This record gives sequence, C-alpha cells and structure tokens, in this order.
Amino acid sequence: MNVLQEAGKALQRLRQQRPLIHHITNVVTINDCANATLAIGASPTMTWAPAEAGEMAGAASSLVLNMGTLQPWTIDAMEKAGKAAAGQGVPIVLDPVGAGGTTYRTQRAMQLVTHLPLAVIRGNVSEMMCLAAGKSGVNPGVDSHDTEQVTIEKVRRLAQLLKTTVAVTGPVDAVSDGTRSVLLGNGTSLLTYVTGTGCMTTSLIASFAAVSDPFTAAVSGILSMGIAGEKAACISQGPGTFHLHLIDALYQLQAETYLTYGKVLTYDE
Repeated sequence: MNVLQEAGKALQRLRQQRPLIHHITNVVTINDCANATLAIGASPTMTWAPAEAGEMAGAASSLVLNMGTLQPWTIDAMEKAGKAAAGQGVPIVLDPVGAGGTTYRTQRAMQLVTHLPLAVIRGNVSEMMCLAAGKSGVNPGVDSHDTEQVTIEKVRRLAQLLKTTVAVTGPVDAVSDGTRSVLLGNGTSLLTYVTGTGCMTTSLIASFAAVSDPFTAAVSGILSMGIAGEKAACISQGPGTFHLHLIDALYQLQAETYLTYGKVLTYDE
C-alpha cells in the first residue's frame, strides 16, 4: 500500500465532496480547528449545546470529540452526539486532551472509549498510554513529557489494546489499526510553539475520515499537518507568522504534494 498516494486520493475526494464535520471541541482552539477544516476542503460546524448536539452529529459526515476544555455539560453533549453518530454510521474521532492528568478527565475519556465505536483516537504518547492502561496521574497537561521513542511495535500494541485506529503525534508520528502500522517523519519544531496544532490535526483526521477508511484518514491528516508545517516554517519569522502561514499551506496542499514531500519512515502490515 502506498500511503502517500492514498493520502493524495483522499484529499481529492475530500475537496470534491466537502463533507460536514461536526465538532465538540476545545474553546482555546475552536477557531483554528474551524479554519483548518475549511482550508483542507471540508465544512465545519462547532455547536455543542446538549439539546442539539445529537441532531447535528447525526447529520454530519464525521464527528470530532475534543476533551480540551472539559465540562460536565460538554461530556453530556459528547455522549449524545456520539450516540447519534454511531446510529447513523458517522465516524467518530476522539482527542483525549490531557488524559492522565486527573482522575475525572481520565475516567470521562475512558467512558467515551468504552461506550462509543471510535474510528480514530488521536493523542500524544502519554495520553495514549494512559488510555491503554486505564489510569490517571501520568500526564499533567496537554503536552507529552514521555521521551520514549514511539515504535511500530508500540503503536500496534496501543491499537490492539484500544481496539481502534490510533494516531500518536510527536517528534515521530505513528498510526496503526492493529494490523497496518506506519511511522511518519514530517513536521517542524514550530508546531510546538503554536497552541492547537494537535487539535487541528484531529480536525484534519476527521475531515479525511468522512471520505476514507480510519487508517488512511489518520495518515492523511498527520501528513497534511506535518507537510504544511514544514512549508509554513520556510517563510515564517516566528510563531506568529507561522500560525498565519500554516492555514495557507493547508489550503495549498495538492495530491502530488504528499508524494513529493511525505516522509514515511517505516511501514508494516
């Protein structure tokens, strides 16, 4: 399987279909997530009132559940949206932001993992290991402090434990559905100086999930952010201008861009 070629085909389908991507997401990054979704070629909705979350999710082509700014009522909205999406066969992408930081946050994340048919879980290595272990106290915030290198074997095991496709982002990005696994090498250190690039990556994955299988969606979303980040870094003077150019770079991606610039470090199936 040529994952770069498949990413390019997925981008073409995405821009032809312009699917509706419903978000219940982080208030810190909500605007960036909407703009990234638009730039890649999809259409975002960001409503999160529990009274309408289910209806919106059921009518969408994909659903993002991002736990960044967690509140009891957002969990209510996520559960209703997730149930409606599952009933309509709408793929659900979970971003368990900060899982492991507190008992409450970890338990709510595990609740979603256990009760919903998630297509993809996207997080850093600390968040993923916390979910796989089902315990809190290992990740104090949204940035990973785990310096252990992600390997093909580790990402495959995480996917098998969590029983879904996992996308682990960090210095080296990794994706696995339990059978197919890949390590990806695109990106720039400037991505860590702008808040919300992880949340935006989750939105990109959800956009691709509307038009492709979960593994291809996760790979395509991660490649899109990594390549766009590299291109934006080349013309940026710092985090402020990088933030500006990142959205432009997402918009300018083409199918051939993945073949030219994509960095597949290891692929195994």
